[in-house]
Amino acid sequence: LGWKFYDADDYHPLENKKKMAKGIPLNDEDRIPWLCTLHDILRREDSSRQDAILACSALKKMYRRVLVNGASAIESNQPEQPGENPALKILFVHLDGPMDIIAGRLEKRRGHFMPPELLKSQFDTLEPPSAPENFITVSLEKSLPEIVLEIEHAILQG
Repeated sequence: LGWKFYDADDYHPLENKKKMAKGIPLNDEDRIPWLCTLHDILRREDSSRQDAILACSALKKMYRRVLVNGASAIESNQPEQPGENPALKILFVHLDGPMDIIAGRLEKRRGHFMPPELLKSQFDTLEPPSAPENFITVSLEKSLPEIVLEIEHAILQG
């Protein structure tokens, strides 16, 4: 697509990385400042009319609201309303798959601060996207080319 790519893991503060490396799951207090930083990056790209892709484990609905609206999503603490005008237009891609497939992929990953043992805590925290969020769900059981095509198709449809 020629879009900028950001890996949210690159923006975790050192304290978060150390905590995860010790096998301790992050909590909301750990994640919110990180998500606000990511929102600021996306807002900067949007204001310069640059499309971007962010790989991010935005596990909770509130986390996705922070990515869209920044810190104001925390302050309002109100559920998103249908037709609400978001600060940023984001299509969330929920890569959905069974824990064993994801665990197998994590086992192959080298040099990452998050150990595979934290996967269960991520599944426990996960709030899959739902209406009125702007999202698609893509199965991780498909081949990588099929996954990419499905995402590209959703993006190009607008």
